[in-house]
Amino acid sequence: MPASTIEHLADRAVERTVAGRRAEYGAEVRRIVDTTFSLVERKGSLEPSMREILAEAGISTQAFYKYFSSKDELMLALLDEGRRRLVDTLERRMARAATPADRVRAWIEGVLTQAVDARAAARTRPWVLNEPRLADLFPDQHQASVDLLVDLLFEPVARLQKKKSKGDDVGGLATLVYRLTFTTLRAHLAADTKPGAVESEVLVGFCLRGVTP
Repeated sequence: MPASTIEHLADRAVERTVAGRRAEYGAEVRRIVDTTFSLVERKGSLEPSMREILAEAGISTQAFYKYFSSKDELMLALLDEGRRRLVDTLERRMARAATPADRVRAWIEGVLTQAVDARAAARTRPWVLNEPRLADLFPDQHQASVDLLVDLLFEPVARLQKKKSKGDDVGGLATLVYRLTFTTLRAHLAADTKPGAVESEVLVGFCLRGVTP
């Protein structure tokens, strides 16, 4: 058998082995993340013990530390994933809106939905209420996850402002909508209450008046 053929077969064998290990590692990380999400939702706190996480995920301490340097790093990864899931949900809601004002409304109502649905509230409450702690621990990474949400508002706010660029004023207004909406969400999650239709409408109207010249 020619040497080139042997080398080719060897390369393919290595690729199959690496691909298999990559899939195995990915499955382990997904199991850790999904297990911790489930524990956080059930316990209502960001403090599941390492013993609980490892036991429910069915992995060893050694396997855990292959992927995460600490439990706090895992919590940050979960926060980021939760934000990205929310971004996907908001993008779908906003895509169905016809006007810039409707897109801002869809964003606000989509965020508040997390306090309306009981399961979503249970899943979201620990992250929202512990956000200051995570922001203190990982300021840069936390801000990057917040930016994912604020960025969704740039285009509709810029159009409401009748501006072609997303300058500092547009960014500031988008951030204000984010802060007002998440402050409202946080208050309801802390009190285990739900925003009513009137409150949601008042918030939407207030934000739209604020971002419209």
